Amino acid sequence: MEETILVTGGAGFIGFHLCKRLVESNINVVAIDNLNSYYSPSLKKARINEIKKIKGSFKFCLGDIEDLGFLKKIFKKYKPNKVINLAAQAGVRFSIKNPELFIKSNILGFGNLLEICKNNEIEHLIYASSSSVYGGNRNLPYSEKNTVDHPVSLYAASKKSNELMAHTYSHLYKLPSTGLRFFTVYGPWGRPDMSYFLFTKAIIEGKSIEVFNYGDMERDFTYIDDIIESIIRLINKIPQTNQDFDYKNPDNSTSWAPHRIFNIGNSNTVKLNYFIEVIEEVIGKKAEKILLPMPKGDVKATLADTTLIEEWIDFKPNTKLIDGYKKFYLWYKNFYRIK
Repeated sequence: MEETILVTGGAGFIGFHLCKRLVESNINVVAIDNLNSYYSPSLKKARINEIKKIKGSFKFCLGDIEDLGFLKKIFKKYKPNKVINLAAQAGVRFSIKNPELFIKSNILGFGNLLEICKNNEIEHLIYASSSSVYGGNRNLPYSEKNTVDHPVSLYAASKKSNELMAHTYSHLYKLPSTGLRFFTVYGPWGRPDMSYFLFTKAIIEGKSIEVFNYGDMERDFTYIDDIIESIIRLINKIPQTNQDFDYKNPDNSTSWAPHRIFNIGNSNTVKLNYFIEVIEEVIGKKAEKILLPMPKGDVKATLADTTLIEEWIDFKPNTKLIDGYKKFYLWYKNFYRIK
């Protein structure tokens, strides 16, 4: 039977790049997205139009994972074999002011998806978690073996909930599922609410940038192509029941059920001030900084331990920040027609 992959959040940053790669690989792709206004729907539509330029099998359906009836119609019509869930309400700081949106999309919507995957005997569900689940943990680098019981934002709590829900379905119904904790993804066609996007726009326009925690922050920036390569390699690495699981000394990174959790990061923490220097160097202009305290829900530093996924798929993200940012800046200038 010909393979069809359903990508939820297909008009989003990661979803767009994944759909593009899959279509280029001659895989049948069905993408769904609600094109919400969290950031410019015109950018999301431009991404979809970009995918449609590729010769291949690609269907885009406007709809929401919160709508179970919509999902049932999609599964009945297209009969996907595998599902990659990248649909979610994003934004740590946004979750502080808009909690109801995160509960609807990230918990109710994900619950709908799990139920319909179970009922359609999906071969593999891959879903986006987040490095945010590590919350108050300050034991760097973050390992999947660490506990993640102290979230500091509702966004993080919703992603931890996704991991628990997926594990439950893997246990009860043998639904193979893989959760991916992404670390600060950046690159062309990115999200306008992310710092590198905001900083670029402000510096080009001669406006000041907001620098939180007075610049004393660090992030594990991961280039989009490395994220996509990791997902592609994971699609056919389907988790199996683990007969050797030690119930008396449980390992947080695995389970007796067909469920796995992986970090995907560059394994290299970058100081915020150095990050700004890279942007300044590439653009050729200095930033005017407004130093601000740490916002609610944020953390000082992130760093991924990627040992487990390297062993699982034989790949390690390796794009240097300067190289990745240059590619983003080139896209930004072309897309927004900046001379």
